[in-house]
Amino acid sequence: MTAVLSVLRAGPAMSVQDLGRPGHMGEGLSHGGAADREAFLEGVALLDQTVECAAIEMAAFGGDFTVSKDIRIALTGAPMVATCDGEALAWNASHLVKAGKRLSIGAARSGVYAYLHVGGGVQTQPFLESRSTHLTAGIGTLIATGQELPVGTDAKPNDVNKMILPEPRFEGGTVRILPSVQTQSFSQDVLERFQATVFKRSPRANRQGLELVFEGEPFGTTDQLTVLSEPMVAGDIQMTGEGAPFVLLPECQTTGGYPRIGTVLPVDLPIIAQAGPGDELRFRFVEYDAALHSHKSTAQRLTEMTAMVSPMVRDPHDMRDLLAYQLVGGVVDALNEAD
Repeated sequence: MTAVLSVLRAGPAMSVQDLGRPGHMGEGLSHGGAADREAFLEGVALLDQTVECAAIEMAAFGGDFTVSKDIRIALTGAPMVATCDGEALAWNASHLVKAGKRLSIGAARSGVYAYLHVGGGVQTQPFLESRSTHLTAGIGTLIATGQELPVGTDAKPNDVNKMILPEPRFEGGTVRILPSVQTQSFSQDVLERFQATVFKRSPRANRQGLELVFEGEPFGTTDQLTVLSEPMVAGDIQMTGEGAPFVLLPECQTTGGYPRIGTVLPVDLPIIAQAGPGDELRFRFVEYDAALHSHKSTAQRLTEMTAMVSPMVRDPHDMRDLLAYQLVGGVVDALNEAD
């Protein structure tokens, strides 16, 4: 029998996510998937499992959970306060949660999107080869209090207490962008001012995209309102009719008519998604060759992350489960003579 993860308390925007559904733009369905793909892959690496193993995405707030059987978990993304029956759990690390214990995850200390991964993955019903919730397309629903989520069979149930050091992306920063279809419609002065401006996340933000606020004149182009609708992808920076940038995220629309001043590099998109209130964002245009050099496939990135996973060092005074550790493995008798 596989385990069941019971949701005792669900945060306001909790959903099941994996890497989404590529290849359906022609049918009006955007890619979707985890808002922070880096965090999702970090959890996959910590548990040494495949990207098909879905996780729980938590936006700004976590929740309370309990499990029917012992399971492994990994906590990645925006750091949140996490405890298991009152004992603090390290973030960016894997742990064993015993059956019946209460896992509690609080508010984000920085960033927005956090992930609870489980050994074997969350086994909700797949649709179009993915378990990702895509609310704008009507696929799946938010996780609710009282819900019970099936957990798959874990291939490595005892491989825990691992950690990974994440790339910094939870306090804003500089975001690299490529020129887009309408970039040349903006004057050189506007493009330079855009790169010199400090932006912050607006309250108008969700998994479809986020609006950026700033001080100064709007960013406009002479044909601002005459662009025909055309394909859009996550990372595109639309300039609305008010001259404010709106960055598209995984559940974005597949077509749009606002001019795009640029497109965020996929590797930098988590910086946008994880920007919290007050975090400063800047944009910098890069050449295509530089962007291509920074790009890595999912398989390449996962291989790199797996190599970054290391044993978690813990203070023995804080280890209530001390007897569960193999502390004497490999001990020899110092009095024995070598052969």
